Amino acid sequence: MNRQDLLAYAKENFKTIPDYPWLRFSEYVVLRHQGNKKWYGLVMNVSGDRLGLKSKDHVDILNVKVNPESSYFLQLKPYIFPAYHMNREHWVSILLNGSASDDEIILLLEQSYKLTK
Repeated sequence: MNRQDLLAYAKENFKTIPDYPWLRFSEYVVLRHQGNKKWYGLVMNVSGDRLGLKSKDHVDILNVKVNPESSYFLQLKPYIFPAYHMNREHWVSILLNGSASDDEIILLLEQSYKLTK
């Protein structure tokens, strides 16, 4: 799943209007609940070395909220990392480069949506 597919899914299923709150980071997209405006996702484009990857090439990632009990086990997967720029106990970063299946990304996005209501 790429960035565009993810945003289309969020719009169709959660009625989310992408929020681009930072001028300096114009590619960063916050996914918010319509009512309470809480974040349930954050899409960013970061240098791979920020995630612990060997390459400094930029990659798209999605930050989602997870249960702290499952965070460790999720991070055993090679495409899920401690959250970049978020609370690492409650959030993880998922590579949006085709490593994770669309189904897994959707499942984690839906869980994050429910956890942040």
